[in-house]
Amino acid sequence: MWIPTKTRKYGVAIYNWRGDSRCGLPLEIGETVQILEECTGWYRGFTTKNRSMKGIFPQAYIHLKPCKVDNEGLFESVVPLEDPVVREVTLVLREWNEIWKRLFVERETYKFDTVGKVMRDLLEWRRQLVSGTLTQDQTKELKLKIIAKIDWGNRKLGLDLVPRQGAQMVDPDTMSVVELHQVHVLSAENSKGASARGTIKRKEAKKILTHHLYFCMRDFGHHIGEDTEIYFSLFDDKKHRYISERFLVKISKEGFSNYIEKLHSNCTIFTDLGNADLNKDIYIVAHVMRIGKMLYSESSRKAEKNPTATMQVFKRPHGVAVQNLSDLLMHKEGESDEREFTLKVFQCEEKDFHQLHENLIKQLGKYSPLSCQPNYGIIISLKMLHGQLSQIKEDSPLLFKNISLTNKLGFADVIMPGDVRNDLYLILEKGEFERGGKSTGKNIEVTIIVLDSEKNVIKHCLWGASGCEGQSEYVSMIIYHHNSPAWAENVRLTLPIDKFAGAHVRLEYRHCSTREKNDKKLFGFSFVRLMDKDGAAVHDANHELFIYKCEDAAKLENCGYLMLQGHGKDLEGNQESGAFSRSHKEVVIVKTLLCSTKLTQNTDLLSLLRWKSHPEKIQDSLQKVLRLGDEELVKFLQDVLDALFALFSTEEGNSTNHSGLVFHVLVSIFSLLDESKFQYFKPVLDAYIKDHFAAALVYKGLLTSVQHCADWVLSFEKQQPILKCFKSLESIFKLIIQSRLLFSRASCGQLEDSFRRDLNLVFISLNTMLGLTQTAIINSQIELLMNIGVVFEQLVDILPILEVTKLANTMLDAPRDGEAQLTKAKLFFMKTLMQGKLFHDDESRNVLLTHVCKHLRNHLIRREELRLCSDILAEILGFLFKQRKQAEELGKINNCIHHDVDTLCISTFDVIINTVLVIIDKETAVIGGIVAGLVGLLQLLDEFHYKRLWETIMGPTHDRKPLKDFLMRVFLVFRNLVKQQVFPPDWLIIRMVTNNVILKSLQELAQPLAFKFLDTRGGYFDKELWTSYFNLAVDYLTQSSLQLEQFSEVKREKIIEKYGDMRVLMGFQILSMWSQLGEHKLHFIPSMVGPFLEVTLVPEIELRKATLHIFFDMMECEQKSRGNFRQVESELIDKLDILISENKGDDEYRQLFNTMLLDRVQAEDPTWKDSGAAFISSVTRLLERLLDYRSVIQGDENRDKRMSCTFNLLNFYKNEFNRKEMYLRYIYKLHDLHLSAENYTEAGFTMKLYADQLSWTNQLIMSDPQYSGYTECKVKEQLYRQIINHFDRGKCWEKGIPLLKELAQLYENQMFNYRALSDILKLEAKFFDNILQQLRPEPEYFRVGFYGLGFPLFVRNKQFVYRGLEYERIIAFTQRLQTEFPSAQLLTKNSPPDDSVINSDGQFIQISNVKPIPEANPITLANDIPQEIAKFYHYNDVRRFQCDRPVHKGIVDKENEIKTLWIERTILEIECPLPGILRWFEVVDRKTEEIPPVKYACETMQAVEKELRLLITIYNADHRRNLNPFTMRLQGIIDANVQGGISKYQQAFFTQEFAKLNPEHLNYVYTLKTMIHETMQVIEDGLSLHGALAPSGVQPLHQRLVERFAQLRQSLGIIGKPLKRQQSESIVNTPLPPLPTDKRLADNQSNRSSNSSGNYGHLVEQSYTDNDDHYTKPMEVDKGTFSRENLTLPMMSSAINAPPIPQRDARPRSQGFSNSYMEIARTPTRGSADYSSLPPIKSRDSEGNDIPLPPKPTHTRERSLTKPPSPRLLRHSIATPTEATTPNRNSWPDGVFEEAPPLPPRSHTPDKRPPALPTDPPPNIPKRGHKKSTPSVFSIESIVDIALEESSEMSNSTNCLNQLEAEDHDLRDSGISVTDHANLNNFNNTCYEDFDLRTHQQELNITPSGGDKSPKMENPPPIPPKFGTSSLGSSTEFSGSLERKRADSIASVGDVVVNAENYAIPKLKNENKSEEHNA
Repeated sequence: MWIPTKTRKYGVAIYNWRGDSRCGLPLEIGETVQILEECTGWYRGFTTKNRSMKGIFPQAYIHLKPCKVDNEGLFESVVPLEDPVVREVTLVLREWNEIWKRLFVERETYKFDTVGKVMRDLLEWRRQLVSGTLTQDQTKELKLKIIAKIDWGNRKLGLDLVPRQGAQMVDPDTMSVVELHQVHVLSAENSKGASARGTIKRKEAKKILTHHLYFCMRDFGHHIGEDTEIYFSLFDDKKHRYISERFLVKISKEGFSNYIEKLHSNCTIFTDLGNADLNKDIYIVAHVMRIGKMLYSESSRKAEKNPTATMQVFKRPHGVAVQNLSDLLMHKEGESDEREFTLKVFQCEEKDFHQLHENLIKQLGKYSPLSCQPNYGIIISLKMLHGQLSQIKEDSPLLFKNISLTNKLGFADVIMPGDVRNDLYLILEKGEFERGGKSTGKNIEVTIIVLDSEKNVIKHCLWGASGCEGQSEYVSMIIYHHNSPAWAENVRLTLPIDKFAGAHVRLEYRHCSTREKNDKKLFGFSFVRLMDKDGAAVHDANHELFIYKCEDAAKLENCGYLMLQGHGKDLEGNQESGAFSRSHKEVVIVKTLLCSTKLTQNTDLLSLLRWKSHPEKIQDSLQKVLRLGDEELVKFLQDVLDALFALFSTEEGNSTNHSGLVFHVLVSIFSLLDESKFQYFKPVLDAYIKDHFAAALVYKGLLTSVQHCADWVLSFEKQQPILKCFKSLESIFKLIIQSRLLFSRASCGQLEDSFRRDLNLVFISLNTMLGLTQTAIINSQIELLMNIGVVFEQLVDILPILEVTKLANTMLDAPRDGEAQLTKAKLFFMKTLMQGKLFHDDESRNVLLTHVCKHLRNHLIRREELRLCSDILAEILGFLFKQRKQAEELGKINNCIHHDVDTLCISTFDVIINTVLVIIDKETAVIGGIVAGLVGLLQLLDEFHYKRLWETIMGPTHDRKPLKDFLMRVFLVFRNLVKQQVFPPDWLIIRMVTNNVILKSLQELAQPLAFKFLDTRGGYFDKELWTSYFNLAVDYLTQSSLQLEQFSEVKREKIIEKYGDMRVLMGFQILSMWSQLGEHKLHFIPSMVGPFLEVTLVPEIELRKATLHIFFDMMECEQKSRGNFRQVESELIDKLDILISENKGDDEYRQLFNTMLLDRVQAEDPTWKDSGAAFISSVTRLLERLLDYRSVIQGDENRDKRMSCTFNLLNFYKNEFNRKEMYLRYIYKLHDLHLSAENYTEAGFTMKLYADQLSWTNQLIMSDPQYSGYTECKVKEQLYRQIINHFDRGKCWEKGIPLLKELAQLYENQMFNYRALSDILKLEAKFFDNILQQLRPEPEYFRVGFYGLGFPLFVRNKQFVYRGLEYERIIAFTQRLQTEFPSAQLLTKNSPPDDSVINSDGQFIQISNVKPIPEANPITLANDIPQEIAKFYHYNDVRRFQCDRPVHKGIVDKENEIKTLWIERTILEIECPLPGILRWFEVVDRKTEEIPPVKYACETMQAVEKELRLLITIYNADHRRNLNPFTMRLQGIIDANVQGGISKYQQAFFTQEFAKLNPEHLNYVYTLKTMIHETMQVIEDGLSLHGALAPSGVQPLHQRLVERFAQLRQSLGIIGKPLKRQQSESIVNTPLPPLPTDKRLADNQSNRSSNSSGNYGHLVEQSYTDNDDHYTKPMEVDKGTFSRENLTLPMMSSAINAPPIPQRDARPRSQGFSNSYMEIARTPTRGSADYSSLPPIKSRDSEGNDIPLPPKPTHTRERSLTKPPSPRLLRHSIATPTEATTPNRNSWPDGVFEEAPPLPPRSHTPDKRPPALPTDPPPNIPKRGHKKSTPSVFSIESIVDIALEESSEMSNSTNCLNQLEAEDHDLRDSGISVTDHANLNNFNNTCYEDFDLRTHQQELNITPSGGDKSPKMENPPPIPPKFGTSSLGSSTEFSGSLERKRADSIASVGDVVVNAENYAIPKLKNENKSEEHNA
């Protein structure tokens, strides 16, 4: 028993399952399923990717997952309970997978590879997340990486943006639309920074101000030989100063690589670089110092190995290297890679060492590189780090392990409150020393030590560089023998703060001898005090230190020199001292730089801090503090503030003399803290106010001061102090409030009223100032509004909140309007209020909101600062949404929120609508925010709010007009929202939320329509408003965002899961509103037909079912009102045509439309039932045609399909609906299609449809906008000229001549325009000339059947007759059709397909040649009309076609199959004649008749005779023609080596048994005998002519032919004598002939595809029609309608259809071929007449020269049938059962059909004929055995058989037959001109012996018998005498399928035209292939 599941709702398939049980649901591994029910071992449910298909599946195949179920029951949705990021990765991979496959198919390699890599990464990371083995930090980091990659991929693949907060996707249900919009904006910005590597460019809220440079020395490529120290520092070349300390790397004398254990010592971080420091002039400088002997050499190095005493060690300059860092430092944001640099070291003279780095930078001075390996030096790597150092340490702790920090010389751009630094930098610049009487300079070494106030040396306080330990003394480098040394060494002094007072630095100078044993000799010293007596640290400046002489170090120990002056500005020392004498010519310059947060160098600041000791200097100190450096003030912020507040007021709170100036200083300090450099000091100030501030009465003075600023604002010339005051209001009021709180606590709340009064006075003054209009103070007003908002937040702590709110409202009203900057500041103030406590408090919010809404409304009306307005709206809506959400979660109703929403709605809804309406069409960035605000407001409204809104809008008078205006605007805005891209197209979430909100809003907005604007009692109805509503609903429903079918499966699933299909809900809403209209529905006919039609075309079945009924209502409504529904009909047709062409609608819609509306009509049985049903059926048919048309609208391969569909629509609009404008539209479309395909004739016929609609009057054209304002006469004239031009280009001049005549009549008799008449007549004459002179190939016609349900409806299971293109044969046509239907299979049989094919889902095409049956007219029936004129009518204006198929009846005699071989002849009739407006038309009628074997034998013989007569006529007329065709034809007939045709006829028909069994056929037997006699007569005439024309070289062959003919005549015996009709053959004694009634019509029907389709038809070649018809058909003589004289030039009315022959683009023509006889004298092609009964004549001559032969009238060339066939010839003599379009192959006795061989490539080349036989064997077909036979002479009753040699090659060769025949002999296919004979020389000179008959068996229709041997050959009977009239019925005219041109030229009714085969022409390889393709 199936039980609904409760918890088991969601699972994943872990195995593949085929679903091979009943109701099984197939599953693939990984598919997710939703489970509905369970039974033992089974679940029932559906896969999430196809919810409509439900089924069962085994429980064991499913892994269950925890999930959450929403909306339990019928419409429940299941969401898995898993990590949101894991879930997202799953969905993303599914979606990307489909796109990834598409990228592969489209060969987008780069995208494919990149996306594939990202997908693999995501899979791996998902696995890591699911494994649950990561720490929280790792998980967080991995999730960020995952979402970065997902966002990157979505953006690259054009998918939807995923809005996020952090790594989490936002849930739109948890936030307001305005917040959602803000999240979208931020997510869009973030996603743009993501890359394929998964990194995100994190946008900082503020610009990064601090940067650091990571440095590491990787290698040192120089060998110095002694210990080395390298000092690295950063140098600013622009400012010519170092900007960092030095960093020291020590290298032992063994080299850098031996220093590995202390690798950390080679890395540092240069900290606190500001943005100004990151410029192109920054260099890293390396100073290389040698630590060792004074002078270094290799010899001294050797001496070191055995040191005798402690050596003196000196620091000596060695080299300098520089490297520019501009490329690296320019990356001020984002991650930068570590980069490696190689620094080249240079040397110079020691005296210039201090400036060598600058010389290197500027490339000045003398220097040389230090020797080392090429491209080697100091190798360093650098990397930029950004942000606060503390944060970087946290992010990269390993980077800071065991690393030293190298500080900046100075403070960072951002000073952190916790930063403690107390560094004094002493830069030892240079010195000037006396020579001292020596010729060489001194080697001076400076030692620096620091001593405290107690004269003790301070230990470890000197740092020559970072990266080393602190030292007690620092020793400088030595410049060799130089008395003016420049050191430029930087030493950092780091002292405890308490040691600074009284401390000093002493510099001791020593001379160092180059002699190793001598000690360093002291000769002087200098000193500098670190702090003056006032406590100010030494100033940052260059100090010229006095040098005092001293050679005894002991004298320095008690620091007696401190009484002296250290330098010129040292005020503490005395000028004179006895102990030490100053050397006046000697001086040392040092520079100091203080970087301390504890010490100050500023005496002014110190005087302020110590104001009590010097009260008289207070004023001066305060003035100086205003000009003080900012860093100094910030360093001593707390002390300064304490001093200022002490000076600001007395203990009683009264002001002092200094109050104003103190306030000024305070304001300056507060303004200073707003700067970015000190942004982090705000918390320090707040902490001071909260914890240290103690001035309880200071609030009075502060309030007074602020009021004073406001009152006297105009009196200040400079507004700077006022600006600073207002800028500092936040800090000032914090002090005021803290002061008041302190006083209240101390006094228990005394003076409260006084405080409030003072506060009110301040705000009154401020408001007054805001109202001033002077432009000078506008900046002050702006500053006030920008900073006053936070003040109200603070006032809540000391005042009731409502009181504060009133103050805020009063201030909002104060500023004047009209000033843009002021408005902006005011709105910013409003926004601040919306973010603060006043708005968040329920009590104060409503008061504030009312006021804010009033101002917001005014600004929106004026459209001022819309971005700020939208931000304020967002703040309001976001807060209200959150409050309501919280209340709902608690199950409560917050009445305050409800009331606030009402206030907001009433105040702003209409003005927001108006604003959106105005700006939505403008390209403005603010539109998104305003629309989000509108949607957010709608989101909050409920039924109550809408009712209040309607009441408010209508007012007390209940006036409908304002409400109508409002609703119209709302509907218009909504329409714009759904039609325009307000939000970017990839913002799916917010678009869906917006649509959902609009849908719910429309349910409420529709209410007033029904209750206010549809008054059925009063008759009031507002059509305009209702129309607007319906149009909006339609636009909503049809918007692209909701067309789920166009989305990916994952995206569709998400939307349906969240919102369902909103189109369906909207559709039901439309239906509900429509049903309320009642009789007013008539107002919407026909205007709403189109929109509603668009709704019903949406591909959602429930929606269609719901809304299709509207059309029934419309029809019924219009029928009741107007008596018909023509308007509905007309509009429906118009709109259907447009909408279907826009890719809307499908076949399901067509079926639904038909069934639902017809069912409704049948069910309700209205009076208009019949007309309604007819209309619905018509629309259904129209839909079918429109859908067909749309399916083929694109692609060149669909051009023919487009033509068919256009034709169907064109006829439909004309015949069913009589819609002229639509009819014309499709005429133009069809015309353009034909022109693009170069179908000029068809284009002409198409435009003639239009021309026929017009008359020769001056009536104006109404229905064609293209010719608006033209008269019909003018347009018709233009169209005629266009049509005539098309007919001319299409060589269809016969159709153009009547139009020319009509125009000539018009110009002559109506317009009297003789010039135009002259032109027209000339053109007409040219047309007549063209008919006579221009070459026009006759077209092929093909029957095509399209079978199977896979075809479009317009061809499905239908047959068509196609008119081939010029020179197009069946192979090319087949290829063209296969291109058009690439998935279709070719049927290899010509028999009608069975039901399994017709009803299959596939596509099957059946193609065969058909032969046109010309329509009877004076030209086709006459016989004395020139061939050039008559032939056109035999192949054009035809609508009936003939197709023959051989069928065996009775028991097949294997010795002679001719007895039982009947011909099944099908006559096809098409709907329109060809050519017409298409190149094909559907078969509308089929008639089938059966031709008995004997009758077909007659047709065969007559065809042979007629061909020979034609050749005789041709050669009689032109004796100079190339004789080869004539020679070969005669040889083919006389010496054909094929005996048995006539013999078979004798065996079959000239027996008593046949006469008894078939008495009704005796007339045909007699005719056959007559035909044999007539043929012999014609052969004799032909030989006579040939003898006269043959040159000497051909005479031997001619003699041979004469001999063979004599033998043939003798062998025929009595038949060869003239026969007279015996008495027994009288009309009394003979059976009646067939009735003549329809005989002529039936027999006239010809089929070119079946000339050789029977066992007789193999000799019939192309039908040739003679102008003089020597025979009439017996059945027609009796009718007496036409005589032999008046029946001329018929189409091939009764020839048997030839099998289809492959196309060849080039056919050779024989020499001497001329234009006039181009259709006659051609190389022989296959025919369908059997000449096997003619006696064989052996061909002795193998040369085929041009032998002139005499022509014989009206006979065609025939095969020689007298010589026994050689095995070589017989290889091709088997009939072809595999020919694809030959009916004959379907009737072989065994009923076996062969597979058609594959078609050749479409672009096959023209046939180039080599003179050799084919070497490749054709495809095998089943073998048939044949008896061997020997020729013998037989009597009159004997039978002539055709001997077939048994050979294994026999059956293999037959496939090639038909194509070979066609290609060898059909000149009409060739692409050469009629005078081009070059190709024919080889052709005609081919050795007759090389010709192989096997390929001709199909033409000969020699059916191999089923036995192993063929019948024996016997002597042929004598030829009977020529009979006076034709003994054939009218069905005996024949034509080869590829030779219609010749037939047209000569054939007439009753003529038998035989295209006999010339057996002397070789069969070629290409032809064999072609034959295979035909099959």
